[in-house]
Amino acid sequence: MVVSLLEAKPGAATENGGAPTRALVEAPRRTTNDLDYIARNKAAWERWAPGHFAAGRKTWEDDELRWGMWGVRETEAQLLDGLAAGADIVELGCGTASISAGLARRGFRPTGVDIARPQLEAAAGFEREFDLWFPLLCANAERLHFDDESFDCAVSEYGASLWCNPRRWVPEASRLLRPGGRLIFVTNGAFLISCTPESGGRAGDQLVRDYFSRYRIEFPGDGAVEFHLTHGHWVRLLRANGFVLENLIETRPPPGAKARFDFASLEWAQRWPSEEIWVASKVA
Repeated sequence: MVVSLLEAKPGAATENGGAPTRALVEAPRRTTNDLDYIARNKAAWERWAPGHFAAGRKTWEDDELRWGMWGVRETEAQLLDGLAAGADIVELGCGTASISAGLARRGFRPTGVDIARPQLEAAAGFEREFDLWFPLLCANAERLHFDDESFDCAVSEYGASLWCNPRRWVPEASRLLRPGGRLIFVTNGAFLISCTPESGGRAGDQLVRDYFSRYRIEFPGDGAVEFHLTHGHWVRLLRANGFVLENLIETRPPPGAKARFDFASLEWAQRWPSEEIWVASKVA
């Protein structure tokens, strides 16, 4: 069977989720080139990709679909409840496509999208290794060639939800979804970012960063750009693009849980939310 790794038509480009240990600096809201993050994040993830292949294989080996940095089981989160068998799902910023693999195993029809080709080449290799097939598209999740209303659900786990501009990827997700379609995205918790020191490392127990002034946050040295909104901004943006907020899960890991990324200790994450899972529906 031919692996469906496709190249998108030329256009803007962005990327996927889970990055190295943080050393963050806030960037101005406006820059000389507001779209500079696209090429920067693409280049960053092409460099980082090899370091994520082993973790990608491990998640492909797991028959249980897990969400986020703490591996919340789908059987517990029930984010997909109510979606019909065979539903069309697009993963925006899929990386090595472990979420898409979990979706395919559950009878859905996923399409994985990522801007970093090395990530998709690894995903294509896992498709062959595990004999599990679905389309993979190398493209910017903010600007895709699919027709309007092509999907029943859009998901992003530290993909477009973190590395794409929300003012661009949320409208695109709305365009792609059919009426009543579901949007699920996972990103860092507002508390986590507010408590992450300027020098990097794990979140501490003090607020060290303004809550209201941030939007773009940069990694010094790596050239990558993250996007972090306040809760109020997320709600207004979702409403403005035709979504109704269904749920906001502030993940609290159980005792003994191990994080995929070293952004916060278990003790910290049991006191304050380290990540957020947003669920919204497109107005029918």
